[in-house]
Amino acid sequence: MDKPILTESMEDYLEAILELERRHKVARAKDIAERLKVKRGTVTGALKSLADKGLINYTPYSYVTLTARGSAIASEISRRHQVIRDFLTEVLKIPAETADTTACRMEHVVEGMVLSRLVCFIDFIRQCPRAGNDMLRSFISYCDSGHLNLDACETCIDDCKVRFKAHLEHVKHSG
Repeated sequence: MDKPILTESMEDYLEAILELERRHKVARAKDIAERLKVKRGTVTGALKSLADKGLINYTPYSYVTLTARGSAIASEISRRHQVIRDFLTEVLKIPAETADTTACRMEHVVEGMVLSRLVCFIDFIRQCPRAGNDMLRSFISYCDSGHLNLDACETCIDDCKVRFKAHLEHVKHSG
């Protein structure tokens, strides 16, 4: 079945419902309104629209739950948000609150291929012996100073060579 056309606002509702379901097993219109900082009347209209699309189970004055289809879409939205937020906080070292707000806006427009590359880049940074914390520390230093310290680069490269050779020896003897 095709993915329904959803506005950014509808995606935010699905994500909020998912989060509330994870915490409380169900969502209530009041809790959704608080989470999204909107009026309860606004929530009612959005819930009706999402129910019409078959994404939530909703009747007025009752609990709200995601359908299987709604849960799958909400989980993907939440995943996009998490990947973007992780990239912003772990790689770019953006403060958590700013990263979360920015991720909330970006999650609606990021292409699947771009998201996949972000995931690959984060994994690479975490796993590659040439990258990791050294690269992140150097990047933060660059951001703070606005220029590259070439003397530090030379030292870093020499240190990296030593660690890389040790890594290769370890891999040879492990496998």
